[in-house]
Amino acid sequence: MASHASFLASLVAIISAVCLGRAQAQPSFRPDGLVLPVRKDAATQQYVTVINQRTPSAAVRLVVHLGGQFLWVDCDANYVSSTYRPVRCRSAQCSLAGSAACGDCYDGPRPGCNNNTCGVFPDNPFITTSTSGELAQDAVAVPSTDGSNPGRLATVPQFIFSCAPTFLLRGLAAGATGLAGLGRARIGVPSLFSAAFSFRRKFAVCLSSSTSSDGVIFFGDGPYVFLPGIDVTPSLFTPLYINPVSTAGASTQGEPSTEYFIRINAIRINNKPISINTSLLTIDAAGDGGTKISTVNQYTLLETSIYTALTTAYIREAAAWNITRVAGVAPFDVCFSSANVGSTRVGPAVPSIDLVLQGQNSPVWTIFGSNSMVAVNDDVLCLGFLDGGSNPRTAIVIGAFQFENNLLQFDLAASRLGFTSTLFFRQTTCANFNFTSNV
Repeated sequence: MASHASFLASLVAIISAVCLGRAQAQPSFRPDGLVLPVRKDAATQQYVTVINQRTPSAAVRLVVHLGGQFLWVDCDANYVSSTYRPVRCRSAQCSLAGSAACGDCYDGPRPGCNNNTCGVFPDNPFITTSTSGELAQDAVAVPSTDGSNPGRLATVPQFIFSCAPTFLLRGLAAGATGLAGLGRARIGVPSLFSAAFSFRRKFAVCLSSSTSSDGVIFFGDGPYVFLPGIDVTPSLFTPLYINPVSTAGASTQGEPSTEYFIRINAIRINNKPISINTSLLTIDAAGDGGTKISTVNQYTLLETSIYTALTTAYIREAAAWNITRVAGVAPFDVCFSSANVGSTRVGPAVPSIDLVLQGQNSPVWTIFGSNSMVAVNDDVLCLGFLDGGSNPRTAIVIGAFQFENNLLQFDLAASRLGFTSTLFFRQTTCANFNFTSNV
């Protein structure tokens, strides 16, 4: 009888192990979309999100890197998980990451340090530092959404990410233990979620300007509905371009950039075109030029000649509006007295900036006062554009301040960007997604 009981116990254990293995190989259910909160950190002006990772599940704070290659976390400090698995050399996951690196680690085994593992190069663009890291898999859980509210958690049992050493956290927002790379790499967060749940390779970012309320990141197609019941799914579109040369901190020859580039054809101030060197607006064979969208840079960087043309025209138009220029306040050169500046639904009443983009009917991204003027104190407003130097790698880098309270939809399958301009015109903001669950 004892041996029969022992046999039954062993059989139950084997069946349980097989079932657990199958469960870990499949996502929990197939949602139509996923949603994450994202909040602006007051000290660093970085944008921070939270996911659930590991077994038992732990909330992990990650800085958002729009063009980042993949998700990486610090595995040196307190990484505990029963479902952690290193990615082996020459495996399908290693191939998906495009890695030829293979290595051993003799301080392990532990998360981030195992033998015969696939290697990648996590980087921290805020301190322009890269290092080597072990590619791994672990359980990740994220709230599902119908576009209006969060729903039940959706789990990816074997989500690919990279371990990184603790020193790579330097310069990140307090409490952050890694970086969420939303770039167009095959192991970028959007691609992995769309592959796990078989939804379209789209995601949307809506950053709040507030440090006390959450903006939102959607994975999957719209609708994207904000209180009070306003669908802000974009109706303006422009192509996304692939830079043939990587812009990551470490890369291999021939590797394209995973960041998001668009093409600006012209810039207008107060509906008047400015004269710029249009050769700077396209990406050349060396990967230089063009325009990218970034959450690493808070304010837009312009190549010196473009910056000079834009600020000269802006100062002239502001003077015509009786707006008085005052001394610059670092890091800004072009500042104005707020005394003669009125207030509108879309921010300070100042000249608008139009980015005329590539695409059908030349779509225009208009930047109004809420996204052009930075209130450095009660008396001074500064133009939130910076001189990016005379020979930058990328001619224009659109910084995050310029698209706060704008929804940007990145359609990786169609290689196009959808955009809304400011949501203030629609009488809502990026802080108005209803994170109260409807389940």
